[in-house]
Amino acid sequence: MAFKDNYDFDQLVNEAERLVIDELEKQVSNYPEPLCLCEDCVLDMATLALNSVKPLYRVSLLGSIYAAHAMDEVSYAESVKNAVASAIAKVKAHPSHD
Repeated sequence: MAFKDNYDFDQLVNEAERLVIDELEKQVSNYPEPLCLCEDCVLDMATLALNSVKPLYRVSLLGSIYAAHAMDEVSYAESVKNAVASAIAKVKAHPSHD
C-alpha cells in the first residue's frame, strides 16, 4: 500500500494558489496588450507566480485562520500582484510554444 493511500492529502490546501489564480484572472483581463491564453501559457503564468510567493498551506480550521490572517497582510497581497505581473511578462516574452 502506498504512503499516500494512508492519509487524506486532499485536506492539504495552498491558499496562495487561489490568490494567484484570482489575481492572474484580474490582470489578464485588464492587460493592455494581446496575450496568449492557451492552457500552457496560463498554467505557466500561474506556476511561475506560485514559485515566487510564500506558500500558505493549511490542513485545519486553525490553519485556515492563520492563512486568512496572512492573506490580509498588504505586503503579501503586493507580493502576489508583483509575482503575477512578472509571470505574465515572462510568459508573454517567452511562451512555451511557437
